Amino acid sequence: ADYLDNGNNKMAIQQADKLLKKHKDLHCAKVLKAIGLQRTGKQDEAYALAQEVAALEPTDDNSLQALTILYREMHRPELVTKLYEAAVKKVPNSEEYHSHLFMAYARVGEYKKMQQAGMALYKIVPKNPYYFWSVMSLIMQSISAQDENLSKTMFLPLAERMVEKMVKEDKIEAEAEVELYYMILERLEKYKEALDVVRGKLGEKLTSELQSRENKCMAMYKKLHRWPECNALARRLLLKNSDDWQFYITYFDSVFQLIDESWTPPAEEEHSLEGEVHCSIEQAVSFIEERIAEESKSSRPLRGPYLAKLELIRRLRHRGCNDEYKLGDPEELMFQYFKKFGDKPCCFTDLKVFVDLLPPSQYTKFIRQLLDVIPLAAAAENEVALPGDIKALQQHLCVVQLSRLLGIYHAMEKKQKLAVVRELMLRYRHGLEFGKSCLKTELQFSDYYCLLAVHLLLDLWLEGEEAAVWQCLTLLEEGLSHSPSNAQFKLLLIRIYCRLGAFEPVSELYSSLDAKHIQHDTIGYLLTRYAGSLGHYAAASQSCNFALRFFHSNQKDTSEYIIQAYKYGAFEKIPEFIAFRNRLNSSLHFAQVRTERMLLDLLLEANISTSLEESIKSMSLSPEEDDIPWKDLRDNRDLTVLFSWDPKDRDISEEHRKLSLEEETLWLRIRSLTLRLVSGLPTLGHTIQPKNSEKTAENGVSSKIDTIRALLQQLEAAVDSGKKFLEQKIQYPVLGPPPTRMAGFFSNGSCQCQTSLFYLVSDIYELDTNGLEDSAEIQERIGNSLKSLVERLTDLFNKCKGDLIEVRDGTLKTHPNLLENLVFFVETISIALWVSSYCDSVLRPFKSNLQKKKKKKKESSVAMPPVFTHFLDYVTELQTLTSNVIDHIKGLEIILTALKLEELSLKDTLLLQEEKKFTKTVQGKVQSSYHHSVQEIGELLKKRLDTIKKLKI
Repeated sequence: ADYLDNGNNKMAIQQADKLLKKHKDLHCAKVLKAIGLQRTGKQDEAYALAQEVAALEPTDDNSLQALTILYREMHRPELVTKLYEAAVKKVPNSEEYHSHLFMAYARVGEYKKMQQAGMALYKIVPKNPYYFWSVMSLIMQSISAQDENLSKTMFLPLAERMVEKMVKEDKIEAEAEVELYYMILERLEKYKEALDVVRGKLGEKLTSELQSRENKCMAMYKKLHRWPECNALARRLLLKNSDDWQFYITYFDSVFQLIDESWTPPAEEEHSLEGEVHCSIEQAVSFIEERIAEESKSSRPLRGPYLAKLELIRRLRHRGCNDEYKLGDPEELMFQYFKKFGDKPCCFTDLKVFVDLLPPSQYTKFIRQLLDVIPLAAAAENEVALPGDIKALQQHLCVVQLSRLLGIYHAMEKKQKLAVVRELMLRYRHGLEFGKSCLKTELQFSDYYCLLAVHLLLDLWLEGEEAAVWQCLTLLEEGLSHSPSNAQFKLLLIRIYCRLGAFEPVSELYSSLDAKHIQHDTIGYLLTRYAGSLGHYAAASQSCNFALRFFHSNQKDTSEYIIQAYKYGAFEKIPEFIAFRNRLNSSLHFAQVRTERMLLDLLLEANISTSLEESIKSMSLSPEEDDIPWKDLRDNRDLTVLFSWDPKDRDISEEHRKLSLEEETLWLRIRSLTLRLVSGLPTLGHTIQPKNSEKTAENGVSSKIDTIRALLQQLEAAVDSGKKFLEQKIQYPVLGPPPTRMAGFFSNGSCQCQTSLFYLVSDIYELDTNGLEDSAEIQERIGNSLKSLVERLTDLFNKCKGDLIEVRDGTLKTHPNLLENLVFFVETISIALWVSSYCDSVLRPFKSNLQKKKKKKKESSVAMPPVFTHFLDYVTELQTLTSNVIDHIKGLEIILTALKLEELSLKDTLLLQEEKKFTKTVQGKVQSSYHHSVQEIGELLKKRLDTIKKLKI
């Protein structure tokens, strides 16, 4: 066992063999040997050994534990249940084996068996947790039941009765048990009963979370529309802590609900179960004023009361009755708020919510008013007035962010924008003085100045100013050098480099973000969207693996979390874990990465070391199977991960999200159908006796062609939907979701090429079943298809021509679309080769039969059917075309190597000496990345050329 722990698996196997020579029946040694075999990649031997031991139904702890470890490593948790089922039969009173059996069921989600195992445990050892394990398993059955009715009429009522029994017998001990009771009642929509539990004696056990009881009460009051109680409870909680924002919201919601219902308090008794109720605007106004008055006396400043006043004004305005309540002018209130909290980083986000209370005509005046109160000092006439300390810097930053949000910068023309960029960068560099003692992991106080300057430059770039994008990258790289852990700098660099088609610097930036766990799903798209499409095949493979590893390990991890939750009685977390698992399994990103990863693997593997058939087998791909949960696809992307200070009309909207999801799904459909069509090719390659149609049906091959033809129709439909979608000409905000590759796929002609290739498959199949005689028409059709294919591929190649980087009046202009087109070309030519090799496999036997006939008849005049000449011409043209592309790529490499970017007269006076240094770095990175892409694409095409040369019938 020690050898296994240290990872010395070979030694472990040797030691186990020694032991087994002396003691044949040492079960545990056998299993440890099996673990060693499993870890050295000998799965089948390991499994056989394990089954030998398992068949003996061992009951010793060591064998059981060792087998459990082995089965887990084999990803076969269902075998663990069999193991403990047998052990429990032999040792029926073992608490330990029963609880292992329960946990084994939990790993595979066998809720009904869990329920029984929990009760069996409780009978042996009457401990509360075991009883409630059984109850929780009922709730799990109700959650996983497809039939809503079944869960409401059977599982939940049974769970409720089981808990009630314990309540009656006064056996409830722990908080978790009360939580569970509440959870059942809530799911049964018995809100009144749930409320009674929380307010009653059992509710006293709810102590682990702050205000756990109050929050649960509030939730039930809301469900029951008991607004008086909601109001009174929120009021009471605000008196305790007048900074708790969620209770202000509830307080306002309930006041206005009560006003709309014209509720009045009863004359005699209490207003409500929770005490006094406010049911008029006057009461709300004076309540907020009191909170503010109280705040002014408190030792630490609280933001809640002031923001609540703005929230109340907003709601009153919405109802058209603000003026009569004399709550003050929002502009003045926001000004006062800024004076009080302007030096806190949260000041901007607090005020952002309320800027729509300001009339647009007042924006500039409001900003000027704020600037006037910040202590800034200028060293000399006409110089920028700078802050003397961090507080003043924070205040000034807040105003700059507000100016951007109010659209003041957007309204400027180019010259003014450039002046603002210069001023912001001056402020950024000056602010670095305050952060000299910052650790590497801390952000500089003035980082936002740099980000805002970049945002302004991005505006200019979108308006057609080419030089601006290089300056964006320059400033961001400078920012990152001072603040190496600033995620915003990195994310923005990733987006911009990708837009320029340079993937090389991006891999490194993304890994330095050190994305944790769920972030592989929420922000992984920034990487995977561009990985394959820019020709960095090796890096793309790596980034897909990265993401997939997370999704696959999550499957295992979640069941571990669930088990821990049972052990520690954290029952309310269990449904959350299940929901989390479902959310990830039906993640759009997961489906995309899976599909792209397989396409990429086929591109890199097939026809080089292995045949297409082997590759498809090893991925267990089959054309009939569609493993994408189309109906449940979830878009888990975080589309606001990049900070934006844009006004609402320029920011990412709900509509953008919807459209982006639609586009991603359409593109995924096209890609997954392409993958399935390719995976169907080897299934056709079985030679068929011509004209013998009974045979083919038995053979199952004729149904395979039907599958392919059906998929092809689906692909046509998906392509049509894609084209319709693109007609809308949607522009996402520059910091919003990146568009898919769909537009390029259609416009460069890859789409038409790939579709016609799959149609060709259908024709060749027909030729195969009909034979060469009487098939002149099919042969002609195939000939025409092959001809037009070469023309289309040549067109596609023409769309790849041109320089990737060109220098225009001292500015660099990049053409990343040429790279994307080249990548599509490689993919399309690969599909063409897979189809051609199917074609080859059909024509070869025909040819050899003809040659036999020739020999028999001793005639030299047996005419060669035209399809052979068509195919040979096609292969020759394909070879020439591929050679031309390879030459073109060599040319690109030479140009990229020779391009001396530093000689670009950086004559732009805007650039300081230190900026020049970063500009050089940035241009070097893009150049090197292009060079790398072009090399990898060239390598792959050379391998394709070798394959073409083998295609001589």
